[in-house]
Amino acid sequence: MRGLPAPAPVAAPELELFSQPLWVWQIAFAVVGVLVLAALAPTVWRPTTAALRWWGLGNIVVNAGIAVTGATVRVTSSGLGCSEWPRCTEESFVPVGTGHSPINAAIEFGNRTLTFLVLAVGVIVFIATLRSRPRRRDLLTLATVIPLGVLGQGVVGGITVWSDLHPASVAAHFLLSTVVVVPCVAYYVRCREPEGPLRVTAPRWVRPLATALVPVGFALLVAGTVVTGTGPHGGDPGAPRWDFDMVTVARVHSALAWLVLLGALALVVLTLRRGPKVLRTSALLLAAAVLTQGALGYTQYALGLPEWLVVLHVLGSAVVWIAILRTYFATAERVAPTSSAEAGAGTAAAAAGTAAAPR
Repeated sequence: MRGLPAPAPVAAPELELFSQPLWVWQIAFAVVGVLVLAALAPTVWRPTTAALRWWGLGNIVVNAGIAVTGATVRVTSSGLGCSEWPRCTEESFVPVGTGHSPINAAIEFGNRTLTFLVLAVGVIVFIATLRSRPRRRDLLTLATVIPLGVLGQGVVGGITVWSDLHPASVAAHFLLSTVVVVPCVAYYVRCREPEGPLRVTAPRWVRPLATALVPVGFALLVAGTVVTGTGPHGGDPGAPRWDFDMVTVARVHSALAWLVLLGALALVVLTLRRGPKVLRTSALLLAAAVLTQGALGYTQYALGLPEWLVVLHVLGSAVVWIAILRTYFATAERVAPTSSAEAGAGTAAAAAGTAAAPR
């Protein structure tokens, strides 16, 4: 009735599991994860080459995985489930009284807590590399960059929240994860090789083609973020969107995907009978990953971007990016120096190469 005050909004009940708020279980999960990592301390304090490789593989998985959980936040409109950063709300670090639905707050808070797990793995790899004997400067450089990149991810995540999920900041948040994956893959590959000069093992034209696929693949990821920033899944109903033509940006994204696929198929043909086995395998896996990703992309476009397919597509983009990097690194290998003169030349080449690329 006119003249009567509007009823006060009713707060949504907290989402509970076994009589405890879901965020309590999320924190407990993160703590258990860190404790499990601590239980693996012997592999960190007295690392073997095999242990370093396993930790390096873990680094790849968690840094790629955080991008996938970020996509889950976006498609469920949970991006502002915690509307502040580094706190969840102005009064609390945990999702209490967020003004959003409990499930949205739980999803966003869960993604934030996973960041600590990603950082813990990065720090463990750094400590293990520092403790390894003989200590390798190339691995230590890569192991230092990775946790710094994860910390940068946290800062960009805060900017994303402060900007109310502007598509530019959302894109930067995702793309930084893909950049951090580069030293992760480089570390994993270098763990399998000695410290020494670089020797190209690929047939003619293969290494230039694999090298060219790296910037083209990154351009494909950038185009994907533009499609995302133009599409319906902004992370929150009130999130700003780019006013691009959806058909046009989707076609640009598709054209780049076709270019990557043609490059991958060319690598398969060029390495089918020549080159090391690891390169042939990497090229085949890359072609398979791009074909699968393309099928997912066209399917989600035809079905109107269903949420579960969007998350699978983001997972596919991470797999394709890792496959591109692995194929590039498979075109050459580090070899042990055979003389003091060659060792000196290898050190100089490594110093020059470090400034240009992780390989």
